[in-house]
Amino acid sequence: MAKKGLKRKQKTEVVKKEDEAKVILPLVRRSDEPVTKKAKWVNRERVLVFGTRGISFQHRHLMKDIIKMLPHAKSANKMERKENLFVVNEMCKMSHCNKCILFDGRLQRDLYMWFSNSPDGPSIKFNVESIFTSAELKLTGNCLKGSRPLLSFDNSFDAHPQYSLLREMFVQIFGVPDHHPKSQPFVDNVLNFSVLDNRIWFRNYQILDENGAIAEIGPRFILQPIRIFKGSFCGETLWENPFYVTPAKTRRLLKDSKKDKYANNKIQRKAKKTKELLAPFRVKPENEIFRDGNVKEKAKHLISKNK
Repeated sequence: MAKKGLKRKQKTEVVKKEDEAKVILPLVRRSDEPVTKKAKWVNRERVLVFGTRGISFQHRHLMKDIIKMLPHAKSANKMERKENLFVVNEMCKMSHCNKCILFDGRLQRDLYMWFSNSPDGPSIKFNVESIFTSAELKLTGNCLKGSRPLLSFDNSFDAHPQYSLLREMFVQIFGVPDHHPKSQPFVDNVLNFSVLDNRIWFRNYQILDENGAIAEIGPRFILQPIRIFKGSFCGETLWENPFYVTPAKTRRLLKDSKKDKYANNKIQRKAKKTKELLAPFRVKPENEIFRDGNVKEKAKHLISKNK
C-alpha cells in the first residue's frame, strides 16, 4: 500500500510543475507597455575603411569620399606598413566589422586597394588608376548623405567566373543594408561598375528624373584586379591577372621610350647639318639644258617630267 501512495505523489508533483511552466497572458494589456516589434535591420554588414602610412593626400581624399558614400562604414587609424596584413582581421573583429577596404600606398604615388571578407575570405587586391576625387571634379550631381544606392553591373560580369566573384564582393560591400540606423529610406544615386580593357571602371551618378536622366557626382577611379586569395589577406591564389603590369615597370618603359626619342632627334640633327652643307654643291636640273645636245628636245623632256 505504501508503494501506491508514493506513485500518486510523484504524479501530482509532475502535474504541478507543468502548470508552473505555462505562462497565462493577461486578458487586458495596459497602454503604457511597449509593443514588441520584429527587428527590421536584419543585414548587419559593417565595412572597415582605413589606410596604411604612406598614402598621398589624393588617396586620403578618395578614402573619405568612399566613407561618405557608405553609411555602414567605419573608419580607423592608419596602420604601420611594417605590420603583417593578417593583423587587419583582428582590427575588424575589434570594430565588429565583417568586411574591409584597405588603402595601401607606395612611394606617395602608387595605390593598391584590398577588398576582404573577414575573417574567412576571400580577399582581392587591386591596383587603382586614374583617381579623380569629388572635390577635384566639381560636378553638378548631388545626392542625400546616407541614401541607399542602386548597384549597376556590366554584362561582362556574367561572362567570367572571377568577375562574378568580384560582383558578389561589391554587392556585399557597397550595398547599404535595409533599415540601417545611419541610412536614409531614399534611393537617389547609382553606383556603376563596368569592365573595359581588363579593368573595372567605377562611376557614381545622381538620379535626376524617373525617366532615367542622370548626372555624375564623383569620385572616379579604375580598379585593375591583380590577385584573388582564398583567405582574408592570406591563403592560396585562386586567380591571377595575366595582363597586369606593375606601375614601376610601366614608368621604366616610358623612360626607355623617351631615351630612344632623344637618340632619334640626335640622328635627325646630324642628317640636317650634312644636308645643309651639301646644298650649295648640288646642280640644278635646269642647267642640264645648256649641255651638249639639242636644247629644245631637252626642254620638252623636262616639261613632260614635271607634268
